[in-house]
Amino acid sequence: MSGPGTARAAHAWDRSMRLWDGYFTVAWAATLAGVLDAAHSAWPLRAVAAGLLVPLVPWYVSVGRALLREDPPGERRALCYLGGVMALFLPSAVLVGETRLMSFALIPQCFMALQTRRAFAVVALINLLPVAGWALLWRPAAEDFVFNALFALVTLVFSVVIGGWIIRIIEQSGERAELIAQLDASRHEISRLSAAHGALRERERLSREIHDTLAQGFTSLLMLVQAVEAELEHDVPRARRHLALMAETARQNLAEARALVAGGAPADLAGASLPDALRRLAARYDALVEVTGPVRTLPAAPEVVALRSCQEALANAHKHAGSSVSLSIALVYADDALTVTVRDDGCGFDPAAPAAGYGLNGLRARAAEVGGAAQIRSAPGEGTTVTVRLPVLSALGSAT
Repeated sequence: MSGPGTARAAHAWDRSMRLWDGYFTVAWAATLAGVLDAAHSAWPLRAVAAGLLVPLVPWYVSVGRALLREDPPGERRALCYLGGVMALFLPSAVLVGETRLMSFALIPQCFMALQTRRAFAVVALINLLPVAGWALLWRPAAEDFVFNALFALVTLVFSVVIGGWIIRIIEQSGERAELIAQLDASRHEISRLSAAHGALRERERLSREIHDTLAQGFTSLLMLVQAVEAELEHDVPRARRHLALMAETARQNLAEARALVAGGAPADLAGASLPDALRRLAARYDALVEVTGPVRTLPAAPEVVALRSCQEALANAHKHAGSSVSLSIALVYADDALTVTVRDDGCGFDPAAPAAGYGLNGLRARAAEVGGAAQIRSAPGEGTTVTVRLPVLSALGSAT
C-alpha cells in the first residue's frame, strides 16, 4: 500500500540520488581528464585507459543507479554490477595511474551495495590491485613503488573511514525510516481514535439534548394527560387549561426536535432573550422567575447551558417532588459570570448517592464544557437547590 507515509519512509539514498549522480559524474570527468593529460604515459595507453572508462557511465546509469536505489540492494545483483565495474576500472588503473582517482566514486558504492565484510574486501581490491598490477607490468623503481604503495595504503585507510561513516548513515537512515513508519502508524491510530472519540462525544451530546428536551417534554405530556383524566369529571375548566398546556408542550417539543435536527439554538431561545425563554419555561411548571443585574446579549453557549440546566432542574423537581412543589428560578447577570439557580421545597435527596441516567451528570457535563460549574445542594426533606455558574465576557451593553 502506498501513501504519503511510504514516500517519507523511502531510503535516504533514494531521496538523495541526484547528489550521488552529480558526485559520480564529477569524479568520472576528473578521472578521464587526468588520464588523457597523463604525460608520463604513452598516448596508446591513455587511449585504451580512457576507452575502458567510458563504458562506466552507461553501466552505472543502466544497472548501478537502480541497484543503489533499492533498500536493501540485492546481493547477487550488487556483485554483478561491481564485477563489471572492476573489469573496466582495474585494467585502466594498471595502465595509467591517474585512473585510480575514480576509486573515490566507486568506494562509496561498495558500502552502499554490499554487506560490510564484502564491501571492505572489494574496497581493498580496488585500492591494492591497481598498484600490484602496475608494479608487475612496469617494474618501477623502488622509490616509485614505495610511494605508490603508501598512497594505496593511505587511500585504503581513508576508504575504511569513509565506509564506516556511510554504514552509520545507512543504519541511521534505516532507523529513521522505521521511526517515521511508526510515527505514521501512530498518526493513523490517533486519527482513528479521534474520530471515534468525536462520534462518542456527539452521541453523548445528542443523548443530553434528547433527555433535556424531547424526553422531558414527553414526560410532561404524560403527567398532563394523567391530570386531565382526573379533572374531566369534576373540574372541566382546569382540564381545559391543562389541555391547552399539553398542546403548547407538544408544539414546543416539535420545535425542539426540528432545532435538534438542524443543529441550531434551542427553540425557546429562537428570537428571544434568555430571561424571556426562562419565563416561558417557568410558566409550564408554575415557577417564579427573578432576574438580577443588567440583562445583555451573551454568547450562545452559556445561554444554552443556562436554559438546559433550568429545564433539567425543573423536570427533576416536578418528577420527584410532585406538582404541588414550589419552584423558583434566579438569574443573575454579573460582569464576568452568568449564574442561574433553581430552588424547590420538595422532598430532597442525598447528593452523595449514586445517580443514574443523564440528569445531574449531564447538567455538570454541560457546565464544564463552557468552563463553568454546577453545584447541587439537597438533603432528604429539605428541598433542592441547583446552582450553575458560567463564565462570560465583560458587559457588552445592556438590553431591555
